[in-house]
Amino acid sequence: MTEQENLKAFQEKIGYFFKDEKLLFEALSHSSFANEKKGRRSNERLEFLGDSVLSIVVSNYIFHHQQQMPEGQLSKLRASLVCEKALFEFSKEIDLGEHILLGKGEERIGGRQRPSIVSDAFEAVIAAIYLDGGIEPATKHIMRFLPKDFKTTRPASFVDYKTILQEVVQKNPEERVVYKLVDETGPAHDKQFTVCVMLNSNVIGTGVGHSKKNAEQQAAKEALLLMGYKDE
Repeated sequence: MTEQENLKAFQEKIGYFFKDEKLLFEALSHSSFANEKKGRRSNERLEFLGDSVLSIVVSNYIFHHQQQMPEGQLSKLRASLVCEKALFEFSKEIDLGEHILLGKGEERIGGRQRPSIVSDAFEAVIAAIYLDGGIEPATKHIMRFLPKDFKTTRPASFVDYKTILQEVVQKNPEERVVYKLVDETGPAHDKQFTVCVMLNSNVIGTGVGHSKKNAEQQAAKEALLLMGYKDE
């Protein structure tokens, strides 16, 4: 399948047709592919934007559909719907892995089945739709994956250490938690990120993962364990 045929097939699958197909091309381009093709951009910047668009759409949805749910539970529900595991499962509904553009090395080692790669591409596609058509088509795309009945649908099993840490810290309004990327190593097909979590200006935890989100969760987990949190 040529790159153009790949773009066409994916647009038919998601039911959205881009005015600017360059956005979709970028959204599907993993860094390993971009590194092999001079002048091509990876989907990392779009993934950053897509994460925010996804968060606001999911937040708005559960805010209006779970009107009796307190803030803490809303945060946990949202986290379960936007975590890497959930996005990987959503991606399977549109066979996203089949359409991602990978470098030869990443292709050989099964990158299409790696949750970090596929979930990042999922967010990048959201950003591409948002930039191409605005919030309405982006919302429509996201809504197809969200559960319609939370009473009968269990969110993906996921411990959101970041939310737990935030709940602990916000008991003292003057305290502020910030996550900082301090290192990024490894080849494009096997990146490893190191993130520290800071309480005001003090480092209280460090985490390592194959995605920035995972590294942040690990950093929050370490901070909580140091505070005496029992990880069940």
